[in-house]
Amino acid sequence: MNLEPVQPAAPQRPVRHRRLTGIVANRIRETCRYDTRLWRSGIAGPWLISFAACSALMLGTPTGLGRPADLMLAAGAGTVLLAAAGLLAAALLALAALRLPRLFTGCLLGSAGIVMVILCNADITAGASAIAAAALAVLGAALGIAIGLLRTGKFLPGLLLIAALSTLPFIPADGSRLEHGAAADRSVDAGPGNGAAAPLAADNPGLPGAYAYRSFTYGSGSDRHRAEYGSGASVRSAPADASSYIKKWSPLRTLFWGFGPESLPLNGRVWMPEGDGPFPLVLIVHGNHMMEDFSDGGYAYLGELLASRRFIAISLDENFLNYSAWSGIPDNDHKLRAWIILKHLEQLASFSDTPDNPFYSKIDFAKTALVGHSRGGQAVAMAADAQRWFKDDPALQSAGRFHISAVAAMAPTDQTVGGEQAQLHDVSYMALQGARDGDIHDFYGDRQYIRSFYSSHTDTFKTTLYIGDANHSQFNSDWGLLDLAPPAGLFLNRSHIMNAEEQRQIAKVYISAFLERALHGRREYSGLFRDYRSGLSWLPRSTAYFNRYQDGGFRIIAGFDEDRDKATPASGGVITASGIHWTEETAKDREGGSKGTFGALLERRNDEAGEALYRIALSRGPAVDAALYGADGLSFSMANLTSGSGSGLPPQVEIELADRLGIKARLSLSAVMTPLPLPKTRFARTPWLEKRISGGKYGEPSEAVFQTYELSFDLFHKRNPAFDPAQVAQITFYLRGNRDAVMLDDIGFYSGGGTHPLPTQTALIRPD
Repeated sequence: MNLEPVQPAAPQRPVRHRRLTGIVANRIRETCRYDTRLWRSGIAGPWLISFAACSALMLGTPTGLGRPADLMLAAGAGTVLLAAAGLLAAALLALAALRLPRLFTGCLLGSAGIVMVILCNADITAGASAIAAAALAVLGAALGIAIGLLRTGKFLPGLLLIAALSTLPFIPADGSRLEHGAAADRSVDAGPGNGAAAPLAADNPGLPGAYAYRSFTYGSGSDRHRAEYGSGASVRSAPADASSYIKKWSPLRTLFWGFGPESLPLNGRVWMPEGDGPFPLVLIVHGNHMMEDFSDGGYAYLGELLASRRFIAISLDENFLNYSAWSGIPDNDHKLRAWIILKHLEQLASFSDTPDNPFYSKIDFAKTALVGHSRGGQAVAMAADAQRWFKDDPALQSAGRFHISAVAAMAPTDQTVGGEQAQLHDVSYMALQGARDGDIHDFYGDRQYIRSFYSSHTDTFKTTLYIGDANHSQFNSDWGLLDLAPPAGLFLNRSHIMNAEEQRQIAKVYISAFLERALHGRREYSGLFRDYRSGLSWLPRSTAYFNRYQDGGFRIIAGFDEDRDKATPASGGVITASGIHWTEETAKDREGGSKGTFGALLERRNDEAGEALYRIALSRGPAVDAALYGADGLSFSMANLTSGSGSGLPPQVEIELADRLGIKARLSLSAVMTPLPLPKTRFARTPWLEKRISGGKYGEPSEAVFQTYELSFDLFHKRNPAFDPAQVAQITFYLRGNRDAVMLDDIGFYSGGGTHPLPTQTALIRPD
């Protein structure tokens, strides 16, 4: 019998993947092995960081449910996200068998990830977001350890750690401010030795007037969010059908507002003087703030003031055209903002014709002004030039009943719309701009100023005011201090922005005086626009001002925009120079873009020998004779670029006039008004952040800002009684300081009367 040997059965072993699964399961089960009570309590630190990050996000992207609801959503979102990210990170740390408090560490990593994602989506570069996230993670760790120490009864070290943390800034602001000299260098130059203007013989336009007024609203009657435009509206308005203009309107926007583009509401907050009237009409238009954070109530400070000074003031609601993080922004919104203004005028005309309506016979249709802020500042200029965009729209014909004779803009935008930009003809114009504006950081109002022109014999004028320490948002009392929505706005430097009440005091003084002059015809306020120093007692004195002004009395000699031949002025003649480097080039904004005007750039360099001068020899003829006829003095605008040369000193400029007999008279500009240095602003909290926030949009710390000086012929005649101002044949500018650098524009003659539609900027200098 043949028997084969039988092999014994092999022992059963777990397959490899089961062994690995067991190891993984064991490690996962031991995820919190090293998280003692101290570390578990310490998770409160990362949670606080996550909650703060989500709160900043919700403040910048409100839901419209209210601040408490948004903060509750932030707390919930922060908790859920931290739990998910923290547990996942802790599990990965457990798999790596790292001997550390894994849940606490995982939550730290999760909070850092949450912060980084939020900041990257807020237009902060990845590198800056990573550094901020790491710094906040360290802060969260320290806070957590302090909380853990207190929870475990170790009060002294816990309190000491909290005390140490309380001394640390979130982000240091070192080097964020670039100024020339101390506060005295920024303060207003108004001493009697510097050609100070006499105070105006007029009441302070920033103070309430003598008229009692009442406030009410008109609206759709069905507003979901504001009773004042719903059941509380005193007057019901008809909806406006904008469906022919709007193609992009989110369903979420309809869900929030309860209407679509075919039925936009006409809502307005009204401040109306008591009395029979009629009264001039002033419409105030807000800009592109967050849709859910309503903007129209933020100009009550202007409405109340203007009503007390005999104007009907109305703040228009255009919030439904504003941006929302949830529903975007309607297309064509720049054009729509202007169109809504026309529809309000159409509605107000109907109100005025209706007996028993509060507006019945109260509106002076011959006197209408538009005031706008940010995108609203562009919209009011577009509405005043509505024919350019709305010539076939019936709303234009109805609005034509109103004579829009004045436009004022606070920090306006200036975008091209449909290939066009507004041009104002025979409309008084004013723009206010802050050098610390972190939103509209370029002085776009300067461009609209340049595009404003006058016909002969009009009583209109234009002016701008550049304010050294004003920002964007504080012109609206509801927008707060941040010029960018959180969280990006938290990285802006805010420490040197002027007080909100002071900024709005400037707005009240200038807008009120502007409207008094333009609509009430109070010419006593003209001096404020020619020279801010004449109203200095009404204004904060701790900031710098740069003033432009033009009316029909300016007669151009050299404007530099007429051709590219730098040797010939506009009026004819010859331009020569010696001892300086000079070119004709565009004035530039912070981003290096054109401001819409050319100027003569004069620079005295170290290698230049001899006397540094720039001379305009006037040609004989009717043009020059007409410019000199009835003239009161010499006018020119100048941007002080000397500070950019590194000297830190104001340019030492002298101006000499010579008549046709060769008799000369010379003035030192500093003897009458020392040119202030241009404001230089760093918008971010640190210089390193400047190029890493908001797409690096801020560019250079300053831009060319002109200050124009009107030098009375009386001043020159006092220097040399033999000089004949009626026979001026030569204008010479001397640069006396080493490395002086200036840009000149709009050189000519001014008078108290006459008409000439060309721009100038002014700080009036009168004889002592």
